[in-house]
Amino acid sequence: MAVACLASPWSRADDSGIDSSRKDDDAFLLLRDAVRQDDPAKVAFYADRLANYQIPSYVDYYRLKSHLRDAANSEVRDFLRRYEGSAIADRLRNDWLLELGRKRDWATFDEQLPLFVLNDDTQVKCYGLMSRALKGQRVAEQARVLLVNPPVYGEACSGLIATLAQNGQFDNEDLWTQVRLAGQFDATGPGKRTMVLLGGPEKRIAQAIDLPAIALAKGVGSGRIDHEIYLVAVGRMARTSVKLAALALRKATPRLTAQEQAIGWANIALASSYTLAPETAEYWRKAAGAPLSQEAQQWKVRYALRAGDWKQVRAGIRAMPQALRNDPAWIYWQARALMAESGASQPTGEAAQLLRSISDQSNFYGQLALEELGQLITIPPAGPPITQAEITPFASDPNFQRALKFFSMRLRFEGTREWNWALRGLSERQHLAAAEFARQNNILDRMVSTSEKTRIQVDYTQRFPAPHDDIMHPATQTLGLDKAWVYGLIRQESRFIMDSQSAVGASGLMQVMPSTGRWVAKKIGLTDFVQNMLSDVRTNILLGTNYMNMVLGSMDGSQTLATAAYNAGPGRLRSWRAALDKPMESAVFIESIPFPETRTYVKNVMSNATYYAALFEGRPQSLKARLGTVAPKGYTAQEQQETSFGSR
Repeated sequence: MAVACLASPWSRADDSGIDSSRKDDDAFLLLRDAVRQDDPAKVAFYADRLANYQIPSYVDYYRLKSHLRDAANSEVRDFLRRYEGSAIADRLRNDWLLELGRKRDWATFDEQLPLFVLNDDTQVKCYGLMSRALKGQRVAEQARVLLVNPPVYGEACSGLIATLAQNGQFDNEDLWTQVRLAGQFDATGPGKRTMVLLGGPEKRIAQAIDLPAIALAKGVGSGRIDHEIYLVAVGRMARTSVKLAALALRKATPRLTAQEQAIGWANIALASSYTLAPETAEYWRKAAGAPLSQEAQQWKVRYALRAGDWKQVRAGIRAMPQALRNDPAWIYWQARALMAESGASQPTGEAAQLLRSISDQSNFYGQLALEELGQLITIPPAGPPITQAEITPFASDPNFQRALKFFSMRLRFEGTREWNWALRGLSERQHLAAAEFARQNNILDRMVSTSEKTRIQVDYTQRFPAPHDDIMHPATQTLGLDKAWVYGLIRQESRFIMDSQSAVGASGLMQVMPSTGRWVAKKIGLTDFVQNMLSDVRTNILLGTNYMNMVLGSMDGSQTLATAAYNAGPGRLRSWRAALDKPMESAVFIESIPFPETRTYVKNVMSNATYYAALFEGRPQSLKARLGTVAPKGYTAQEQQETSFGSR
């Protein structure tokens, strides 16, 4: 299909119009910044300048948001009526619900909550449960599922906890769970608020979280409050020094109950898991019987995987709450544990059933499950080609128009919100057409994400594009680098956003850091390199592929290790690799990477690369073969092959 970029509905024909449009866009960006800076005077100034702006709903939104706390309900309702059914109206309703909850205006809150389409705000959900609890409804179970991440609680979720404690739906065990979570997540504010509900000292729990060494030096004290505070301090100290935390816990052991000792060891085991230390398995053994957070439950299983303790893997997964057990990762490893315990080389019974339940998912564990069932990864056949007649209507859709305008202004958050809003209610065929519309406008990240929403009708050329092959092919060919792997990495790094820039300064398609760019440029003799060259596609690919090749060489040719090193840095990979005492199945190594971002990153890159290889080579592929095994430095390929980890 011809890739002809459709004209933007916001373009102006004459030069003076273009200048005017640019000035308006600049004023809009300043308006947006003024709201973020909570500067009402500047908000009013720039909003007045934009009386005839092309997207009036956003100007009105920012004007209202700047004084939403004091706005009359009638003013908010007027905005919602004028822009009913739009993404920005739903965004304002989200903001308003937070204000209504803060003011405890439950009548208006209850009226508006069912109208909140996205309903993706944790604090709004907390206010919703609080409103129901105040009416006498039982919401404790829903609250326990929701209240697992104290850093995002805000006033709403802390208020929910207080409400449930006051009306008897939360008992002291629920509150102590929240105190421990606050310690685990370094969330001092929620910890203090919950401690007040328990009748304990705010300052001491704050000290246990922020200054654990001082809290531990004061000793364990007597009574449950003292003991729980001490155990939080043990967990916080373990993040800095596992040895000092273990010493403090052993010193206090005579004064702690068996349950309290187990909680202390669980805190230490979790922190030790992040370091991949060999004594971690013993810490988890000592933590038997302790109540565990979801994070701790998963790391207990990850460490059992590393130890090859399939019985513990199975027991640990079955102890998880249902929502966590439904994660494809734990479905896959539960099946593997069943196979290992039965000694079966092929999945049967419950193991086969579990694997089949995720084998149709186009993700890392879906691919591995498919291979366990004896099939390789292939590219599903595409349906009838999308026609231009199917694409054209999107050009006149106001949601897509706003999205294109925002993308042209490099406002990706706003553009993505408008784009995703426009996709609601579309058929699979229409999703594919919208993806083609994104391709024609060179918004490849939206093409990928839009196409990924289909399940029956699929087009993997949309999901796995390979732009700039005229540059990429010779670059990878010269280096002898796997082009499928490189594209798999780019798809994860930038989703093909040309001007992508991370918060830490990584730039371009391959998200090359300036310091890395300078180092690689020097290594390959690119003497005229300057930092702004990272935004040039050719230079970005040149430096990125050379860096990938260098990292791959330093990791003995392991794409798994090199991918992790590209994200987390070679130094961390050397440390994680040094924790190995023998070769390990790569999937186990990946699942036990200490950084959540890197863990997800490596899974996605390796999964992507497998699909790209299937597209490029036109034949079935094996993710398991691509992953292989990882080994300590110095192991030979033959030694790795001679070590079996249950891979079949």
